[in-house]
Amino acid sequence: MSTPTQEHIIKTSTSNPVELKNTFTSQEIQALLPHRYPFSLVDRIVDYTPGEKAVGIKNVTLNEPHFQGHFPDRPLMPGVLIIEAMAQVGGVVLTQMPGVEGGLFVFAGMDKVRFRRQVIPGDQLVMTVELLCVKQRRFGKMLGKAEVDSQLAAQGELMFSLIN
Repeated sequence: MSTPTQEHIIKTSTSNPVELKNTFTSQEIQALLPHRYPFSLVDRIVDYTPGEKAVGIKNVTLNEPHFQGHFPDRPLMPGVLIIEAMAQVGGVVLTQMPGVEGGLFVFAGMDKVRFRRQVIPGDQLVMTVELLCVKQRRFGKMLGKAEVDSQLAAQGELMFSLIN
């Protein structure tokens, strides 16, 4: 096992080094994001690099409420929910940045969004969201992609704004 590098260590109030967290459970995500059922769309963060990126998992199940009407005989996860799920993964990155405690990042826009594959019940959506830039500690731009079985399902640029 390798020793954590200096950039992977933070100091606690007692000055004991503590390794940074790089995964988050659903309960830990709920402590960071305000979303709740039925709009909590990230089950787990499996890889997190502070200030850079996060990889999140969404297990798509038939019992989700949107499948009742989208579509009853052929359930497809709506594209807007795929994008929202990516935005929530991005929110985990943004809420962990220094100086934003108590603020709320809201989805402010999207560019270059494309859908490449249908997402259906039984799929596991793997979303990778990378921070491109932050301006004035109030606006963020991220690049997101969502995959199922290593096949690209959706991609796009996501914009966020910090509100107090």
